[in-house]
Amino acid sequence: MRLLFKQRMFSWFHAYDIYDDAGNTVYTVKGRPSWGHCLKIYDASGNEVGTVKQRVLTFLPTFEIYYGDRYAGCISKEFALFRHSYNIECNGWHVEGNFLEWDYNIEDSTGNTVATVSKELFRMTDTYVIDVRLAEDALCALMLVLAIDAEKCSRN
Repeated sequence: MRLLFKQRMFSWFHAYDIYDDAGNTVYTVKGRPSWGHCLKIYDASGNEVGTVKQRVLTFLPTFEIYYGDRYAGCISKEFALFRHSYNIECNGWHVEGNFLEWDYNIEDSTGNTVATVSKELFRMTDTYVIDVRLAEDALCALMLVLAIDAEKCSRN
């Protein structure tokens, strides 16, 4: 399953539209005012299906992931020189990527690729392509990409 992740150009808070290959809206993401980042994910029918929420007052950025109101795990930035590294406490997954963080893989505990993420360059807004192996992993993969993008935004 391929998802096209595009940030809305003129939005007061973070807002994204996620499309499938046919151009149909699969998810909509809306930022909410709060301390730190708080992103609500809605399905095509407008039902809230997930949340990515930044924990505040932590040494390194940490984001909690929720399916509806159910806690699913978290992703936190790890201290590393010359590369960016994340600790993921969700599904036994981890992230492998390049120095610039534009292209990376989300892998399961056995090293199999769950999703491949790439950033499209030379766009007016952040645009990512997320190729997910299994459709049931799409929401969780999207939430991890949102958390990594929010962490990068916090650095700037």
